[in-house]
Amino acid sequence: MDSTDRHDDAASLRARVEEALASADVVVEEVRVAGSAAHPTVEVVVDRASGTEGLSLDELAGLSGRVSAALDALGDHVPGVGAGEYLLELTTAGVDRPLTQPRHFARNVGRLVEVAVDGGEPFTARLLAADEDAVELAEVRPGAKKGMKAKQLPAQRVELARLGPAVVQVEWTPAQQAADAAAAGEQTAEHTEA
Repeated sequence: MDSTDRHDDAASLRARVEEALASADVVVEEVRVAGSAAHPTVEVVVDRASGTEGLSLDELAGLSGRVSAALDALGDHVPGVGAGEYLLELTTAGVDRPLTQPRHFARNVGRLVEVAVDGGEPFTARLLAADEDAVELAEVRPGAKKGMKAKQLPAQRVELARLGPAVVQVEWTPAQQAADAAAAGEQTAEHTEA
C-alpha cells in the first residue's frame, strides 16, 4: 500500500467517523489507525463542540457505540483496517493536549498554562478569560525563594493569533487543597465561614 492509498484510507475513515457523530455536539479532533497489521486499533479523539464542560464516560460510551455501529456496517472494508478484528478506542484529549482552538481555551479558564506570545520564550500564566478572538492572561512568576508565594502580574488581553500552543500546567496548591478540604466538609484557617 503506497502513501496515497494510506492517505485516502485515513480520509475515508475520518469521514465515516464524522458522519456517525454528525448529530452529536462533538468535534472529531483526530482519527488514526495504530498498532500492528495483525492487531489494529482505530483511535478516535473527540471534544465537545460548545460549552465548557468535558464529556462524561456515559457520553463517550454512547459516542463509541455510534462509531462502532458505523464501522461494523462497512463489513470487511473498514478503511485503513481491512478485514478482520480491530480495537476501537474513543477518548477525549488529555490535559497535556496543546490548546490551539478558542474552545480549548474557554474550557480551561482559571487554570495555569504555559504559552509563548509572538514566538517568544514560553511563560506560565493564569488563563483568566477566553473568547473567540483573544484570551486574558496574567503571568505568574515563581517566588524569589523556595517557599515564597508566586507573584501574579496584571492581566493582559492577547489575540489568539499571537499565541503559540498553550499547555495546561497541573497544579497542586493550597487553594486546591482548601477546595478538596471544603468538599470533604473540613474547615481550614484560610477558608472559614463566619
